Amino acid sequence: MSTRRRVILITDGDEYAKRAVERVAHDINGRCISMSQGNPSVLTGAELVDLIKAAANDPVLVMFDDSGLEGEGAGERALKYVANHEEIEVLGIIAVAAKTHQAEWTRVDVCIDRDGELTPYGVDKFGLPELEIGRLNGDTVYCLDELDVPIIVGIGDVGKMAQRDHYERGAPITKKAVELILERSGFRVEK
Repeated sequence: MSTRRRVILITDGDEYAKRAVERVAHDINGRCISMSQGNPSVLTGAELVDLIKAAANDPVLVMFDDSGLEGEGAGERALKYVANHEEIEVLGIIAVAAKTHQAEWTRVDVCIDRDGELTPYGVDKFGLPELEIGRLNGDTVYCLDELDVPIIVGIGDVGKMAQRDHYERGAPITKKAVELILERSGFRVEK
């Protein structure tokens, strides 16, 4: 009988995101699938599931990116495959804001602005609050409303936000989003 792997999905995969997510995974004693980095994503959902299952321990942080391509891109296809896989338990999703050409958006449960404050309003790629409550624009977020996940946390561009989320500073906004997901899931209590 296999144990389901507990993962956090992140809708960004550029080099800045990779460095930030790796730093956060290290700080929380989790694992980052560094090979999931890509802009756009290059690994399939099946390949990512194999890498997740091979990770040393949970939580496993996985990146997905459509690179602003219109419609359902490789990142979204892989994300849906991983999220719906029977051996994966999604603790939550970090939905990353982006300036998109086709204005894809998703509902979010909460956002974290670039100052690290929780807000019911969406945020833009710079981590600044938007005008709409519970909505975030991004380029790998269109499919998130189709998924049954416990929580979706919106943030600005991972590893950036005017350097407030830089990996050398510990990627504090990304880390706060991960910690919020872990807290809401009860993951720390279970360990």
